[in-house]
Amino acid sequence: MNCFKKCRKQAVPFLVILLLPLIGLSQKKGTSSKTFDLLIGTYTRTNESKGILVYRFDDESGKMTYLNHIDGVENPAFLTVSNDLKFVYAVNSSKVGEVSSFKFDRSTGKLEFINKQSSSGVGPAHVAIDRDGKNVFVSNYGSGSLTVLPINGDGSLAQASQTIQDEGGSANKLRQEGPHVHSALLSKNEKILFYADLGTDKINIYNYDSSKKMPLTPAEPAFESVQPGNGPRHMDFSPDQKYLYLVQEMTAIVNVYSYNNGKLTFLQSVNMMPEAFTENSAADIHVSPNGLFLYASNRGNANNIVAYAINKKNGRLTFVERYNVDKTPRNFVITPSGNFMLVAAQDANNVSVYKINKATGKLTGTSVKIDVGQPVCLKLVPAE
Repeated sequence: MNCFKKCRKQAVPFLVILLLPLIGLSQKKGTSSKTFDLLIGTYTRTNESKGILVYRFDDESGKMTYLNHIDGVENPAFLTVSNDLKFVYAVNSSKVGEVSSFKFDRSTGKLEFINKQSSSGVGPAHVAIDRDGKNVFVSNYGSGSLTVLPINGDGSLAQASQTIQDEGGSANKLRQEGPHVHSALLSKNEKILFYADLGTDKINIYNYDSSKKMPLTPAEPAFESVQPGNGPRHMDFSPDQKYLYLVQEMTAIVNVYSYNNGKLTFLQSVNMMPEAFTENSAADIHVSPNGLFLYASNRGNANNIVAYAINKKNGRLTFVERYNVDKTPRNFVITPSGNFMLVAAQDANNVSVYKINKATGKLTGTSVKIDVGQPVCLKLVPAE
């Protein structure tokens, strides 16, 4: 009996020593999943503006810590990150449309310029990337075209392989005198690409095959029209891909569609603001990670985030609240945990953190805010 007690006492410390590395790995992994690199794209029109900034974001405390930035990048107004997290692509929003590529070090937040290519259009406003890192899709707002740029093995961009030029206009002769492509979104299986054209009031629908030199071909039907004068801007899917949500810039109306095998079926329109409110400029839209809530930002004189509850049985929206934020909330992100929302307030020159109640969908302000000149795009990636 005495020997058993003695051996057991000796064995316990020995087992603890054996398990310590595994415990450490588990803690490190857990900590890593709660920490993100926040990439911030800006308009470089003022002396206060930088190119692309990188902050470390803690998803438990909501705090942000500066890591790095790369200057000398003209108007990186929208960013996308490769699936392997090694490369970042930024549109250079100007009359001479270009797209830049960068190597990205997640441990330090360092960005290293690789190359740039023409966007084959004017005023690029958005860039998206496919899962395998074969192509980026550039939405040229000024010229109303969508361009495909192949990605080389080293992450650099090749010259455009395809450009689709939209034609026509719509009801508002000042804003919709011609096509204005604003954003693109791939379906989960990446067989369909949707892109929103503010100028023609259409969601264009294309088949995507990355193995082809010209990977986009019109689907059947090739587009979904919205009410004239609405101005489609950005889109997001529900997590189960059953529903597509579209925010429309000029009227601040959100459209809801069911989605099945490349086809959209209109379900609902909701107005983000009271009917009498006319100074709208809706911008961004995101579904919460749990699929229970949808959020959309409105600039103009509204400067708020509008929250809706999602009926998971039919995708329809029910109003929750309008939450006032700082001036010109052009872009925002929700953390993968659903704990926080980070909002880029372009004309307030800051990025602010808001707490999300995952049960009600409502927002609460925090004291966390960083000064950033003209922030217009936010991307979160897991830190290394």
